[in-house]
Amino acid sequence: QVQLVESGGGLVQPGGSLRLSCAASGFAFSSSAMRWFRQAPGKERELVAGISNLRTSTNYADSVKGRFTISRDNAKNTVYLQMNSLKPEDTAVYFCNAPRFNAWGQGTQVTVSS
Repeated sequence: QVQLVESGGGLVQPGGSLRLSCAASGFAFSSSAMRWFRQAPGKERELVAGISNLRTSTNYADSVKGRFTISRDNAKNTVYLQMNSLKPEDTAVYFCNAPRFNAWGQGTQVTVSS
């Protein structure tokens, strides 16, 4: 059974940092690129960052470049999203995705507010 479980969300002040984790199981993790998406209230889900299966390439939405870093540990079947210099507009539910298996996690809430 393919499963993705996100964790690490929470409430943080503007300028703060959070690290999201996504633990994968039930599929060959190292064979799949991984992505982080987010969805704010009333908005469409948007791609935040992606990483290739062997960590050879990454890509980011323009809105998070220079602030967010995606990484993965294939030995731990986990993908991470380090988020620095957070802004109120980063507030959203964050989802991880394994596109090769069309798998999604349940999401973790990130709220940036003073």
